[in-house]
Amino acid sequence: MSVMAIVGAQWGDEGKGKIIDELADRAAFVARYQGGGNAGHRVLHGEKEFAFHLVPAGILHDGVTCIIGNGVVVDPRGLLSEMDDLRQLGVDLTRLFISERAHVVMPYHFALDRLEEESRGSERIGTVLRGIGPAYVDKYARNGIRMADLLDVDVFRAKLAAVLDQKNRLITQIYGQPPLSLEEIHTEYVGYAQQLRPYITDTTAMLQTAYEESKPILLEGAQGALLDVDFGTYPFVTSSSTIAGNASTGSGLSPRCIEHVLGVYKAYITRVGSGPMPTELFDATGDQLRADGHEFGTTTGRPRRCGWFDAVAGRFVAKLNGFDGMAIMKLDVLDNFETIRIATSYRLGGRELHAPPANLNDLAACEPVYEEWPGWMTSTAGATTMDELPGAARNYLHRLEELLDTPLTLVSVGPGRGQTIHLRDLTV
Repeated sequence: MSVMAIVGAQWGDEGKGKIIDELADRAAFVARYQGGGNAGHRVLHGEKEFAFHLVPAGILHDGVTCIIGNGVVVDPRGLLSEMDDLRQLGVDLTRLFISERAHVVMPYHFALDRLEEESRGSERIGTVLRGIGPAYVDKYARNGIRMADLLDVDVFRAKLAAVLDQKNRLITQIYGQPPLSLEEIHTEYVGYAQQLRPYITDTTAMLQTAYEESKPILLEGAQGALLDVDFGTYPFVTSSSTIAGNASTGSGLSPRCIEHVLGVYKAYITRVGSGPMPTELFDATGDQLRADGHEFGTTTGRPRRCGWFDAVAGRFVAKLNGFDGMAIMKLDVLDNFETIRIATSYRLGGRELHAPPANLNDLAACEPVYEEWPGWMTSTAGATTMDELPGAARNYLHRLEELLDTPLTLVSVGPGRGQTIHLRDLTV
């Protein structure tokens, strides 16, 4: 049997949703292990487009059980809205379950997210204001409210009263805003709890039993490794660990259970929000990448910053996660470029660097050292095998394999299901 973790290998938005959808037909379980409603996966099925924020992308496959794991922070209102949208598109949600240990995003998290971001002024992180950071803060400060707490009206009220007293002091005394109402929040969230009660359960036991029964499991990551709270461009990062090591912690499976780790990269690179991005393009080439790649956020609609493939960051991420395979997404977006560049190192003050520096000012000062590769100037969208790709496209992909020291497993040449070249058998 096999357990595979799917990890974003850049700054998120790499196309993990499509890969999970492609592989979920071989899985019995798909479990999301971190992040919150700030993340988004977009999956295209024929004329239908599905946007996922908390629900695992594997839900589109009949017979696949989908889990929102303990490592996820859950906004109940947002989740219920997403579930309603999916039902209207004909999606069966009877196979969806939520960990009773998952933490809840509360109204004061939304309020503090906005107030804290506004207070940063020009140093704003670029958070999507979904309350994710403050929810993780409370989790690790041991002030969090978990899904299990919502199911007990009295326990929930007692915990909420204690936490809200603290949060209202912050909101009123530090930020000068009116306090939040205990009664309103309690009533609202008890209502959410009743709607979600059939889905909340011990998902750790479900996954452990599935593993013992040799059922194939996909562990679905959100965001990307360069947004990891430890190894990303701190402080311009997300609030959780996005790397493969957290796939165990956020799902309840032992690290020994995870047999494969697949890294998902775009054939170029993008990011949203603030923070350094060495290969970012500010010219017509960057505009073309954005337009041809439809680079606008699934959750926010924000235009993404675009640049050439960064093999320095890519190699760092591959080693950090122990990738035994990689997927290269959106190769077709490069179809109309006469010349394509790859950053193979950074130059900083006369030194050549082969790994991203931890110091943010140093990273911002790094100049990428590029290799230039000829483009192929023809469509790759219909290719179903590597042999059907233009020679220049194959050369580009092989060079990425060399630079990242990671075998190529999948190549995406379009947004639709099936527009993916499978190079190695993946027994999930």
